[in-house]
Amino acid sequence: MIKRVFIQIICLLIISACSYAQALNKDSLLKSLPSAKEDTNKVKLYYTLADYYYKEDLKESEKYCYLGKELSQKLKYTDGVLGFYTLYSNILNIKGSFDSTLIIDLEALNYAKQNADSTEVGRTMLNVGMAYRQLEDYENAVGYIEAARDILNRNNAHQYEGATYNFLQYLYYSMHQYRKGANNGLNAVNILEKTNDKNTLQQAYNNLGLNYIELQQYDSAKYYLNKAVKLAEESGEKQILITTSLNYALISLKQQQVDSIKIYADKALSLARIYNAHEYEGLAQYGLAYHYLLKKDYANAKLMADSAMALANEYNLRDVKQKIYALQSSLYYAMQNTQLGYYYFNQYELLNDSLLNESITKNTIHIEKKFETAKKEAQIKLQQSQIRQKNNQIYFLITGALALLLISLLGYFNFRNRRKLQQTKIDELEKEKQLTATEAVLKGEEQERTRLAKDLHDGLGGMLSGIKHSLSNMKENLIMTPDNAQAFARSLDMLDSSISEMRRVAHNMMPEVLVKYGLDTALNEFCKNIDRSGAVHINYQSLGMEHIELDQTTSITIYRIVQELVNNAIKHAAAKNVLVQLHIAHAEKLLTVTVEDDGKGFDTKTVLNKPAGIGWNNIQNRVEFLKGKLDVNSEMGKGTSVLIEIGV
Repeated sequence: MIKRVFIQIICLLIISACSYAQALNKDSLLKSLPSAKEDTNKVKLYYTLADYYYKEDLKESEKYCYLGKELSQKLKYTDGVLGFYTLYSNILNIKGSFDSTLIIDLEALNYAKQNADSTEVGRTMLNVGMAYRQLEDYENAVGYIEAARDILNRNNAHQYEGATYNFLQYLYYSMHQYRKGANNGLNAVNILEKTNDKNTLQQAYNNLGLNYIELQQYDSAKYYLNKAVKLAEESGEKQILITTSLNYALISLKQQQVDSIKIYADKALSLARIYNAHEYEGLAQYGLAYHYLLKKDYANAKLMADSAMALANEYNLRDVKQKIYALQSSLYYAMQNTQLGYYYFNQYELLNDSLLNESITKNTIHIEKKFETAKKEAQIKLQQSQIRQKNNQIYFLITGALALLLISLLGYFNFRNRRKLQQTKIDELEKEKQLTATEAVLKGEEQERTRLAKDLHDGLGGMLSGIKHSLSNMKENLIMTPDNAQAFARSLDMLDSSISEMRRVAHNMMPEVLVKYGLDTALNEFCKNIDRSGAVHINYQSLGMEHIELDQTTSITIYRIVQELVNNAIKHAAAKNVLVQLHIAHAEKLLTVTVEDDGKGFDTKTVLNKPAGIGWNNIQNRVEFLKGKLDVNSEMGKGTSVLIEIGV
């Protein structure tokens, strides 16, 4: 699906008295620059030029930002220094350098605290909050924005109220709370429509339109996107024009208006190239590739996908790369090239897992920091408690004596049962100790699996790929008989198969959709992707899975079993139709998994007992791990039916 494009919020500093922009065009400004005096007006001239180039050439805009900063520092011009932070933060946002954006915004906040009034402190805190949102640190984002809102309200700085609502709209959208986002967006546009802040207003329109897309209210979405386009065309704001075009393409996709996808994606691509906005360019190419795939124009779909992937690799656009991998998998499956389709699907899952691991690591660090803070607070409370204990020592001594007397009396009356209670306690402790040891073993096993997967992929995978490359080079320089050439080719094919198998084994990690939405949603999405590829028609059915929660180990194991069975149906059975069913019987606490195909079938006695049948061995091992039952029915020419029962 085309990425939802949410316009980045522009920082809020208003540079006063920039009369150059109203009176002169860019050429006139450039001509007046050499003769301008080294004063605050020249700083404003630099920033006016930076604002002009901001819409055309980010490198030129960045150059004039730094010139303005240097002169402002020389003149000790506070508003000029804050102006630099505002403009440069926006440039970094457009580039996608969000870590650098946070550094600049925190530097601006520190500068404002030391050199500016509290209103400026509140304004810069809003920008820091948005920088944290870009880094998906929602807790800090909410904290800074709410603190900024309180400061600005205390100072009656109502000129920022509309922009603050737009900030909150942006934040709630990022947190997938689209109704709250839309409500804040409506507040923002109601306030901003009464002001002259057309720049923030067009952002609010665009963002409100996207919230309505997520709420599936497409007419309302188009209404506000149209308003954003009208203002952007008047002001020449190309970023708004790019994002609205991509968002229109998203609506067209959701409404299955395939031809409209190309119209809007073409427009976004043209503008993105002019504006040198690489991520938007990659998203537009992805949208066009998706259009051509739906039109079954595979040559153009591949051309656009390859172009977007080259761009993603050059500028490290991992979000674009992730989408292109998924599209390439569907494309090659549709072209009946199951080997490449499966390869790109693996690449998609590897990148998904990498992003997931980064997110988990980030959250773990955050939780550890919170734990350390809580630990310090607990130590402080403990020290305070010890002081109170000393002040009330006599009271505690008396209470302790009474408690000791009561315990002695209870001990006397329960003397005959003491040994039995003690033995029960010992048994409980032993059981707890065993459970703790088992848990530690399982955690260690999971960590070892992750390490082995990484070692296989990075170590053995690199070695095998290097061997393949060396053998391929040798083939070009050797003169061989036809038989030797054929044997050499078979060896390379076997090496390819070994590499693919190694990657499959190494990729025993958690799909992102499985972590977020559970087994039912993950299998449904997997089956839809295979069905859309055209490799096989696959039908997914589930019953009673809506409110069931399985642990991650069980979910990933079942997911891999189904994945292996579907791949067997495609690769080995030459099936045309596959049925995947999940059924949960709550009364019996039994989960039933069924996978059927109409392929050529096989002799179960020969295949299932064959030592080299590693695929079926993996399935059997996973079912045994879940303590489940496996029943396979198949005959030559009559398809295959696999029934698995697992207690939950």
